[in-house]
Amino acid sequence: MELKSTANPIEAAGPVKQVLANLFYGWGYNFYRRENQLRADDLLIRGKLSELLGQCRAHAAALESDFRREHLPAPTREHPFADPAAVSVAQALERAARRIETLETAIRTAAVPEMDRIHQRHRNERTTLEQLVAADGDLVLAVVSLHDGALALTDGASAAAALTQLLDAQDIQALWNRREQILSVLQ
Repeated sequence: MELKSTANPIEAAGPVKQVLANLFYGWGYNFYRRENQLRADDLLIRGKLSELLGQCRAHAAALESDFRREHLPAPTREHPFADPAAVSVAQALERAARRIETLETAIRTAAVPEMDRIHQRHRNERTTLEQLVAADGDLVLAVVSLHDGALALTDGASAAAALTQLLDAQDIQALWNRREQILSVLQ
């Protein structure tokens, strides 16, 4: 995944622009620094991932609701107990939706390295952020595959197993753990 790069006009500055650069750095932020771009890209990518996973979760919940409405009617005197096979399918759909929701919450609330002047002296922030964005790129491919596969499912009975297979095949949790490992080096 290739991200757009913007040249920093302050780097090759004359005396007036150097004063402007000192003002930017004095406030602690430079809009053109590559680290700031990478940090913003990470936030944008995670926002989109969270949105895609939210759509997957909503679709899985809709499939579960439709399946329950169709296969698990209210108990009657003739049929006081629900069909155990239908109950297990509905529970599997619910578990898949919960699993997607857990991933969505983790991605949405994940930490990003802060812009801290003291830590910038002792670590290479740009390399860490580049690794983070690369890990997010791999995560994007897996989540898009999951999203496309999940939205293609229309039958609740087959969707339970298919969603579980999609979640296992994409191994989003392993990709997420790799991203967390990159961040754990900083703490």
